This record gives sequence, C-alpha cells and structure tokens, in this order.
Amino acid sequence: MHNRTRTAWLFLSPMIVLMLVVAVWPLARSIWFGFTDTNINDMAASQWVGLENYFGEYGLFFNPNDDEGFWAGDWGLSIRNTFFFAVVSVLLETLTGLGVALLLNQDFKGRAFVRTAVLVPWAIPTIVSAKMWGWMLNDQFGVINDLLLGAGLISQKIAWTAEPAYAMWSVVLVDVWKTTPFMALLILAALQTVPRDCYEAARVDGVHPLRVFWRITLPLIRQPLMVAVVFRLLDALRVFDLIYVLTSNNGSTISMSGFVRREMVEYGNMGFGSAASTSLFLIILLTALVFLRSTRVRLSEDAR
Repeated sequence: MHNRTRTAWLFLSPMIVLMLVVAVWPLARSIWFGFTDTNINDMAASQWVGLENYFGEYGLFFNPNDDEGFWAGDWGLSIRNTFFFAVVSVLLETLTGLGVALLLNQDFKGRAFVRTAVLVPWAIPTIVSAKMWGWMLNDQFGVINDLLLGAGLISQKIAWTAEPAYAMWSVVLVDVWKTTPFMALLILAALQTVPRDCYEAARVDGVHPLRVFWRITLPLIRQPLMVAVVFRLLDALRVFDLIYVLTSNNGSTISMSGFVRREMVEYGNMGFGSAASTSLFLIILLTALVFLRSTRVRLSEDAR
C-alpha cells in the first residue's frame, strides 16, 4: 500500500507542479499586489498599503466624491452591469435553449441537420461573432437599422452599441444568439435520459402536453438544468471580450473584468487592479455558493 501511494504521488507530481506554476502562484501574487500600490511604470517603488485599495478613501468599496454612494462609482457600476448582463442573458438563454432542446428532442425529418445547424453560432469564436454583430448593428451602414427602417418600426437610425439605453441590451442580444446553442445542447442531453415509458403512459392516459412537461419532463431534468445554469452563470459573470468588442467597454456597459483590464492595462495600476480582480473572484465564488445552496434547499424540499 505504501508503494502504491508513493507511485500515485509520483504520477500526480507533474500535474501538481504545473497547477502551482500556472494557477496558484499567479493567484497568490495577484492577491499580494492587491495590498500594495504597485504601478506598472514604477514597480520598484511599490509599497504595502493594506486594505486601502478596498476600503480606503479611493478604494473599491468607498466612494466619498459622489453623493449617490458606492453604486455610482465605476466599480459599483461595473458590478451592476455584470449582474444585469448575467441574470438577463442566462435567463433568456435557458428559456430559449429549453425550447430549442424540446424541439430537437422530437422525431422529424432532417433532425440531424437541424441539430448541427443550431450549433453554428456557438462554434463561431466570440471575437468574430462580436465583430459581425457590430457591423450589423452599426448606426450608419448596419443591416439591422435598414431592416427596421424598411419595416417602419423606427423613424431614424439608432446607434445600438453606443447609446446607453440600447448598448447593454444589444450585448445581451448577441450573447443570447451565441450561447443559446450551448444551453440547448446540455438540456437536450438531459432530455435524452428521460425514460420514454413515462411519456407513453401519459399519452395513454390522455394527459395534456403542458401537464406532461410540468409534471414529468421538468422535474426529471431539473438537476442537469441547474448544472447548466450554474456553468453559464459563472461564465457570464466573467464576461469581457463581447462587451469590449461591441461597445469598447464604455461606462454604460463596463463589466467587472473590463474594469480590471482598464485599471491594469490602460492606467497601469497593478495594485488597484489586482484588488479588483481579487474582489471579482470572491464575488463569483460567493454567487456560486449562494446559488448552489438555494438550489439544494429547493430540491430537498421537493423531495420531502
């Protein structure tokens, strides 16, 4: 047994070393920078500032220069934008993906081709799809404005990705278009595990299709559905590339990841940016724990 344990650690050691180098060390260094005033232009002059980057006069969670308080600051705004984007997009993607999965789960001619075609938006790289939609939503030569003007739905061209009233909704629309196939694929895999006997028995008893969905399909796929929602929610909370390409990370759409990138890359504030990235990590972790806890409680109550 001792030899087997030693052999197991021997085989695991390359992976452990690799994880320490590419994951643990960068994370630990980022956390360390969050307690300093490090600037990329003068790394040697960095000093320990403790919690100043978090709760100091100009920290992340303190905004003395605005009467509206924390949520009016750039970090508070980025948190609001990120959670709005995550909640709305994941909700729409789940509902749309569920509908697509239910459709693809039916037997019809050409189903294999339709299943493949549905995955195309998800297969396109995010940067490519964002640029494509950026051209389509352009206020001068975009096809979206031309179609809406031709249909009489708008009276003048709209800058969909520039005007604050439309920018975030445009980002949500593009994300729903791209990521719905991912949700549909996961939900379809769950639907494939539902026993056909349940549907046959319901059909023999003359149960209405909507009642079959609420009483049979949804309860049996609830746990896989929650797993898909958790994965998608965690990914949505880290959004950066889609918002950056579509809206250039402007004030009305800036995300938490975009805030971190701006502080580190554009302003060179490694210390402040690292504090923001650590806060982002903790916010996502707390959100996942709360969501999983609440979901587990509901499932246990249903079981009783």
